[in-house]
Amino acid sequence: MSLQDLNAQNDVGVNLLNFKVIRDHSELFRAECMRLMEETNKSCKHMQDDDQKRLDQRVKDIHFLKKELEQKLEEIILETDNLITLHGRVQKALEACKDPLKVTFSFWLSRMRRVPQERFHDSVDHELLKEREAIEGVTVLLYRVAQQLTEQIRLNRSSKYHLEQDLKEKFEAQSIDNHCITMTAHSMENILSVTPMQWENISDINLAKAELQRNNSMSLRALVESLLNQTSSDLQKQCQATTSAFQLNVQELKKAKGEMEDQLSKTLLEHNKQQTICEELLVSIQENERCLSLAQNRLSLRHKRPSKEQCFDPAQSQLLSEVQQITAYITKLREAVTRSQDEQRALIRCQLELQENIKNKSAALYIDEIVCAQHREPIIIHNF
Repeated sequence: MSLQDLNAQNDVGVNLLNFKVIRDHSELFRAECMRLMEETNKSCKHMQDDDQKRLDQRVKDIHFLKKELEQKLEEIILETDNLITLHGRVQKALEACKDPLKVTFSFWLSRMRRVPQERFHDSVDHELLKEREAIEGVTVLLYRVAQQLTEQIRLNRSSKYHLEQDLKEKFEAQSIDNHCITMTAHSMENILSVTPMQWENISDINLAKAELQRNNSMSLRALVESLLNQTSSDLQKQCQATTSAFQLNVQELKKAKGEMEDQLSKTLLEHNKQQTICEELLVSIQENERCLSLAQNRLSLRHKRPSKEQCFDPAQSQLLSEVQQITAYITKLREAVTRSQDEQRALIRCQLELQENIKNKSAALYIDEIVCAQHREPIIIHNF
């Protein structure tokens, strides 16, 4: 074989080897492309599944928020209606206070026209003034409450508006996300959105504001309900107290005067008894002083015995003990006399005070029984 033939065979072998390398490289690249496409498809499928889950969760979150917003909207609407009803009651209560105030002031002026010697501030005047002050105070308070109710109704309506707007946007967002769930790679659309944080904050803020206004509204309504009940009850009690003062003060004064006269009689009796016991105490002191003097004289005489006979015998011991005991008794009796005199002074003070009160009650009885008691007309205060 010539050199030329040998070179030709070598060239063919080299070409075949190059062809195999190129083919193998192509096969590897093709396999890599298949793996890349498979990995890409798998990744896309995984991401689409994640998207589907997140969209489903988003729809559930929107549904949950819609329920909360709807519930809060119902609550704020109901609370606003309750406030409007309550506001009407407050307005009626304000109207109901006008006539009683006029009547009360008219009666007070009538009593002030009494003759000078009878014109003094008695219990009936006191009740009339209290009634006037109570009605005026309730009127001012109800006016302020009406203003607070008006402002709270405005705040509730503002919260209602924001809740309705939020619900409208939630409905649109839910519709869009439901559409996103049904979309495929062949049906894409451009959709505008806000960030999740913004989305959550909008509803949280609206819910928080609505809840705050609802709580404020409920607290205000409870306060006003209690205030209406309390003020109407207070006015009814005060008007009844004033009417009773006009109609029943004569009987009450007579009863009080009789009780004081009874107390005065008992006080005078007790004072006489205390004087008697004081006198008896003084007599007892005198008798004990005589006994003490006797014991002391006996001791003095026994000191004159002969020196050999001056021993501390039982008789001497008995006399010394007797002197000590009688001295102690006399001290206690004198203390009792002092206390009895204090009791007598206290009883005298009670007697003077009772006599002065009886005099005042008699004067008040004359004024109410003759002048004013029968002229009071009842003032009717209905429940607000």
